[in-house]
Amino acid sequence: MHLRNINSFASIRGVIRGLSASLMLLMLVIMISTVSAGSTGQDKSKTGRRSRTAVQPNTLTSAEKAAGWKLLFDGKTWNGWRGFRREKVPVEGWMIEDGAIKHLAGQGEQSQQGGDIITVGQYDNFELQIEWRISPGANSGIKYLVAEEMVKSGYSGLGFEMQVLDDDRHPDAKMGKGGNRTAGALYDLIAPENKVLQPVGEWNQVRLIIRGNLVEHWLNGTKVVEYELGSPQLKSLIAESKYKNIAGFGDVRKGHILLQDHGNEVWFRNIKLRELHAP
Repeated sequence: MHLRNINSFASIRGVIRGLSASLMLLMLVIMISTVSAGSTGQDKSKTGRRSRTAVQPNTLTSAEKAAGWKLLFDGKTWNGWRGFRREKVPVEGWMIEDGAIKHLAGQGEQSQQGGDIITVGQYDNFELQIEWRISPGANSGIKYLVAEEMVKSGYSGLGFEMQVLDDDRHPDAKMGKGGNRTAGALYDLIAPENKVLQPVGEWNQVRLIIRGNLVEHWLNGTKVVEYELGSPQLKSLIAESKYKNIAGFGDVRKGHILLQDHGNEVWFRNIKLRELHAP
């Protein structure tokens, strides 16, 4: 073979080696970029999961604080609460369990297992948020505009009530008129509409709004009841209800918020309130 041909082959082999080295370097860069991108994607995924983590119960976000919300229950203590017509919460019927107010199971009779509990504060124009869940067949209620002086004895308070109930198992759901004793109702007065109720054992979310004479019940994101305090319609409903012989019922415009002892096991948490300006 001529020397010129040998030199040509040597040059070609050099070029090939150069190309191989370049290809290897390019592949290495691609691999590093891929690993880096995968790692970044994983971090984003983790960050996304963290950002979607639910807010801890019984806490306020920065936005809620800025909007004037305050906790009525801190998840640990009875601060801000006492028994109805009592100085302290009756421990024979109530306890704090896993960040929730729990009413202990009793005889299934109203006010026979410790009695109702109320907020120390009294409110007129406000928005209330609260979550509740119940045991199978349970009955309870969230009352508002409660005045202790309307009751002269016993530990069961009077006031407008947003019903808390196992609609499928408790007989009260079939009583009253047209469903006005089912969960979310203005008890014995107005039945809820377009209601979405969570299964027994799961948390239901409540919003209760009072601004001036306008009252709204919200359940799991849907407005289910709306009425006007002092209106002819409401007075007519009261006159046909279990409250018809109670003097002054429906006249209170500022009062306590009450959690009812109806003898059954029920839980409440995430109780927060912001006061509103009258219209």
